[in-house]
Amino acid sequence: MPVRRTNSGLTADLLIELRRDRRVPLHRQIEASIRDGIRSGRLQLDTALPPTRTLAAQLGLSRGVVVEAYQQLIAEGYLTSRPGGYTRVAVGPESLRKRARPAAEQAPTIDFGYGRADVSSFPRAAWLRSIRRVLTETPDERFGYLSGRGVPELCEVLAEYLNRVRGTSADPECIVLCNGYAQGIALLVQVLARSGARRLALEDPSSGDDALPAAIEAGLEVVGVPVDERGIRVDALERSDADAVVLTPSHQWPLGAVLSAEARAAVLRWARRRGALIIEDDYDAEYRYDRAPIGAMQGLAPDLVVYAGTASKTLAPGLRLAWLVVPRHLVEDVAAAKVLADRGSPALDQLAFADFLARGEFDRHLRRMRPAYRRRRDALLKALRERLPDFEPTGIAAGQHLVTWLPSDLDEATVVKAAARRGVGVYGVAPYRIGSDGPAGLIFGYATLNERMIAEGVGILAEVVAQLRAETTSAR
Repeated sequence: MPVRRTNSGLTADLLIELRRDRRVPLHRQIEASIRDGIRSGRLQLDTALPPTRTLAAQLGLSRGVVVEAYQQLIAEGYLTSRPGGYTRVAVGPESLRKRARPAAEQAPTIDFGYGRADVSSFPRAAWLRSIRRVLTETPDERFGYLSGRGVPELCEVLAEYLNRVRGTSADPECIVLCNGYAQGIALLVQVLARSGARRLALEDPSSGDDALPAAIEAGLEVVGVPVDERGIRVDALERSDADAVVLTPSHQWPLGAVLSAEARAAVLRWARRRGALIIEDDYDAEYRYDRAPIGAMQGLAPDLVVYAGTASKTLAPGLRLAWLVVPRHLVEDVAAAKVLADRGSPALDQLAFADFLARGEFDRHLRRMRPAYRRRRDALLKALRERLPDFEPTGIAAGQHLVTWLPSDLDEATVVKAAARRGVGVYGVAPYRIGSDGPAGLIFGYATLNERMIAEGVGILAEVVAQLRAETTSAR
């Protein structure tokens, strides 16, 4: 279906052909159509695409389908989205040809990619047992349309698990189940915008592929609040004039800071005084190595804090399982937004996860994975100490990645590009800064690499750094 250019200049002819009789998900079809349009030159550089709500209405789809397509293309670099502006085409055919690289560089031989679980360790046998039990024992009505909150069995078991393990104060009736964290944060942003919120505060640096594009799409102003080694700067948050803030207090992404008890109390005081909402993304909380568990902020003030969790980093992102523990006064609004988005997440997956949780399989899986990830973390730290001793690691006590600050003689983007030419994928911190400047750094994910590959990758990176320094010396 073509969407024509309007007087506001939204977009040139945007042909989206959907085949509802195909087994390819609709959001994948939208992605492919826009991607092909950019590659062919039909969609030119800087063309502004229609808002997701407009395109969804034109195509007769729920808005969440279009949001997911846009977010994937933003992550791939085809589109860009900035505070206060439309989603625009970020590349043209010529720049795509210039960016083309040999196949070995398109897929790094050793990729320190972050935000990934080791899906090869997914507990297939235990999950299959849960699926079989669900198919055998679940009442027929559970396979009909459900409420926007999700299946009651999973809400019950999740509340017990989160209260026991994360120190939340979760009521099963206040849990809303989502298709991944990205959908959860998009639902929350929509509810905030409808309630009159105007400004959303994000940690700076922070992830750029979930809360940021969702806020822009909803028309909210985004303000970045600087982060230091102790987490978000509360003094800057108090000056932000924000109506809500997204935090990763247990393991700040990407820098790994833990928000102190004093800072948590100060954030809660700010929220209560201002009538603001805190969205707690409990990122990587299950994987900790050198410190005692830190409870969730939601347990301190369930009326002020939305707790957001996901199985993407613990089990597999392909499950698309996430949950929100929502203040009671917002539950109905968030559940209604979920129904409007997609009529609810798949019941079978929710029921399987409920069984998996209730039988202790999730706890057993985490106990198996913690030492495995710790060994990989330790191998990375050892390799950095031996081969790149002037790279300063931070955020090492938990999670599935760490950051190293670069010495002053190295440029972040130059190191990333030079490493890619040697088949090693490392990633800079700069792309995740919203407004503030900061030191140059590299993000190293280690969840999907074995110890041998980690050592080899750091060794190649050390050679790359030595070559860059030699070239700099020669140029002088």
